[in-house]
Amino acid sequence: MKTIVITGASDGIGAAAARQLTSSGHRLIVVGRSVEKTRAVAADAGAEWFTADFARLDDVRELATTIADAVGDDGIDVLANNAGGIFGDRTPTVDGHEKTFQVNHLAPFLLTNLLMPQLLVGSGAAVINTSSVGHRLFGHLDVDDLDNSRKYSANKAYGDAKLANVLFTRSLHTKFHAAGLSSVAFHPGTVRTNFAADSSSVMRLVYQSFLGRFLLTGVEEGGSVLRWFIEGTPDQTWFSGAYYDERTLSNRVNPQVDDAELAEALWQKSAELVGIPVG
Repeated sequence: MKTIVITGASDGIGAAAARQLTSSGHRLIVVGRSVEKTRAVAADAGAEWFTADFARLDDVRELATTIADAVGDDGIDVLANNAGGIFGDRTPTVDGHEKTFQVNHLAPFLLTNLLMPQLLVGSGAAVINTSSVGHRLFGHLDVDDLDNSRKYSANKAYGDAKLANVLFTRSLHTKFHAAGLSSVAFHPGTVRTNFAADSSSVMRLVYQSFLGRFLLTGVEEGGSVLRWFIEGTPDQTWFSGAYYDERTLSNRVNPQVDDAELAEALWQKSAELVGIPVG
């Protein structure tokens, strides 16, 4: 039996994966922003549940403490960092960071690091990061302007954040794989959800249009992709440090993904921004 934590589980593929894991026998902890939605998913999945708003880093810190207390010495076998989204105009959070970057990257970066003792209790734990093909289409990271204060667009902010997810995955592999932790990033497919509903991005037109019903993947299929990673065996089912397009290992990545110096600089800067030791 695994202890599995899924964030972004109040809706979309996180909720679908949680419901699909109902009869798996695993201990499941779901995290969402909405109390009502998260409670409902937990009831359907037979899961424990907690809420947190990733636009508030204090919520993430409290969440990490709550989860650590809940799992105790048993630790965590799988942390699925699935929370995220694309937003509208450039909006700073209460922490002073651009919202897209904080919700998609800084918050899961902080949560993962705060839960590292629980992930490293045994061996064979996994961190699964929901990324997007958008990292390749729209992303170009500048560690000196992670908040995109110079030239903002909703697509660029989202692409940068999803690129950060892939670089974070690579760094987790580099830093912790020898200690028994595996990491992977994946694109779940272009899933038919309420994604981009509050965005000014052109993607909103696709996701919310009649045409989107024919072009997009069903949420259950997207959830099954996430479940495949959760229940898979690292370095057998999937390879640590890699990026997948759905269930397929992919080399079609943003060129910056292979920049080891950038990955380390992003880690250092992210640690500085969320207030954890740089190292």
